[in-house]
Amino acid sequence: MYTVTKRMEVSGAHALRLPYESKCTRLHGHNWIIEVTCRREELDENGMVVDFHHIKDVVKKLDHQNLNAILSMNPTAENIAKWIHDQVPYCTKVMVQESEGNVAVYED
Repeated sequence: MYTVTKRMEVSGAHALRLPYESKCTRLHGHNWIIEVTCRREELDENGMVVDFHHIKDVVKKLDHQNLNAILSMNPTAENIAKWIHDQVPYCTKVMVQESEGNVAVYED
């Protein structure tokens, strides 16, 4: 089994849609640390699990953006992790760190 992991930092803003009062319902930003892990039994014809550039292209769609305008769901760290997972081939795990001590993980 082959595994690759790419770690990146992106800046983005969001405003959560919540049924209770919270400062997070106001537009605010984070420097997100995102780690994407892909796993595959056999390498492709190029000797890769997935090209790191492909992972970067997906994650960079979020960089310096208002995530409410990009994502169709509530832009929580959990939903961001799932959104990335669904766009990267052979992705098995996505970690999204919103701030120090606040991390969401989606894995299959």
